[in-house]
Amino acid sequence: MDTSTTSSYTAMLIDGPLEGKTVATAFLESGDPRPRIELNTDQGKHYVYSRAAGMEFAAPGDDRPTAVEYRFVETVFD
Repeated sequence: MDTSTTSSYTAMLIDGPLEGKTVATAFLESGDPRPRIELNTDQGKHYVYSRAAGMEFAAPGDDRPTAVEYRFVETVFD
């Protein structure tokens, strides 16, 4: 049972063109972290990142992570 009231978490970008950046990301309706995120840029392209293994929790026993690692997959040009 999900007892958390948090609706978003921090996506930590651990490699690729946005390495070291973080973005707030909403959980899926199921309460799980997103398997992939796409980040738009001003230059007619967007970056695709895929969920990695690393997760951080605010306290032991938390149902949802406060931060999740994402790895770079590809750049898509519009």
